[in-house]
Amino acid sequence: MNGTKVLVSGASIAGPTLAHWLARRGTEVTVVEQAPALRDGGHGVDFRGAQMELLDRMGITDEVRARETGMGTQTIVDAAGRPVVEMPSVFFSGEVEIARGDLARILHDGTRDDVEYVFGDAVTALSDTGDAVDVEFRRSPARRFDLVVGADGMHSGVRALAFGPESRFATFNGYYSAGFRAPNHLGLDHAGLLYNEPGRAVMVSSGRDRSVLDVGLVFKADRLDHDRHDTAQVREVVATHFAGVGWETQRLLESLRDDATDLYFDPLEQINLERWSSGRVALLGDAAWCAGPGGSGTGLAMMGAYVLAAELDAAGGDHTTAFARYQDVLAKAAAKGRWQAKGAGEFLAPPTDRKIRRRNRTYKVLSSRPMEGLFRRIVGGAANAVTLDAYPRTDDPAPSTGRPSRRA
Repeated sequence: MNGTKVLVSGASIAGPTLAHWLARRGTEVTVVEQAPALRDGGHGVDFRGAQMELLDRMGITDEVRARETGMGTQTIVDAAGRPVVEMPSVFFSGEVEIARGDLARILHDGTRDDVEYVFGDAVTALSDTGDAVDVEFRRSPARRFDLVVGADGMHSGVRALAFGPESRFATFNGYYSAGFRAPNHLGLDHAGLLYNEPGRAVMVSSGRDRSVLDVGLVFKADRLDHDRHDTAQVREVVATHFAGVGWETQRLLESLRDDATDLYFDPLEQINLERWSSGRVALLGDAAWCAGPGGSGTGLAMMGAYVLAAELDAAGGDHTTAFARYQDVLAKAAAKGRWQAKGAGEFLAPPTDRKIRRRNRTYKVLSSRPMEGLFRRIVGGAANAVTLDAYPRTDDPAPSTGRPSRRA
């Protein structure tokens, strides 16, 4: 892989993980990210089973544990705030959990000396010549790369350019999710709360920063006609669908001010492609197999990055062979993740009072000590679907190329 030039689109989690493993093998890696800088905060991402070995192989286990959320009990409450059922942290937090933004920073800081990062830019055109890929950017001059990898999420721009519009590959599951941060007026300390009304879920938690609540909202709706890039429009959509919802909901919504910049909003949607590569262009993570909440998405994306880099190395740069082997290794795990997450919307926000009560009874059973082992096996299905046994360790880092991060 020495001298091979690879462009990776996306600087969240999957992209920098792939850059880490490619750079160790002497590849010249450029990561382009449309955001002007790394995004802070974000929801917690957890790691279980075989994914813990990946953190160890990357040498970041200690850093992740130093920044872990340390979440404890998650409690379902009624409209008066009274506990209905308590769930141990293993339900949502795995063996270790970290805020997405904190993990992204660890990955970026660990690769920035060996990888070129370009922030505030995006791929606008791809031309696969057979021998290389000519790439045009929104701001930067056009460049040529040997390979291009789209690690740019569910709404992947690389996928749209190389494979077609998102609508061809997306399955809408009838729910939307939103997230933002609010002051911790509830005094939560490494704990979380969940409140439901039919078709609505309000989730709050506070981990390392006790002054802040991470707020998550899930609601049932038909496909909405909205511009997800229009923050004011998205705020209105959220406010409309949670108008009149009880408990602490209205106070939490007060944090969605006109100047709020941390609002996240997306459909619960799954991505399924027959092939994850086309010529010299490949997809990774949510761009290829987005599952949604509960589908072990982050951990599986990082495992996929490891496998993709290893297969490219094993194939001596033969991308056709490497891309096929990479998909063959990950396909069953991706399918399992989608199956595991398929009912996430209805589980988090059951559509009727009856289904809310039934969900709560299920939680009570699963949280009992005799059932804890079974639950661990269920949620660990996608996490353990890929192991690293077939791949040798590569613990010796490649020499630094001294490539700086820059903003376009």
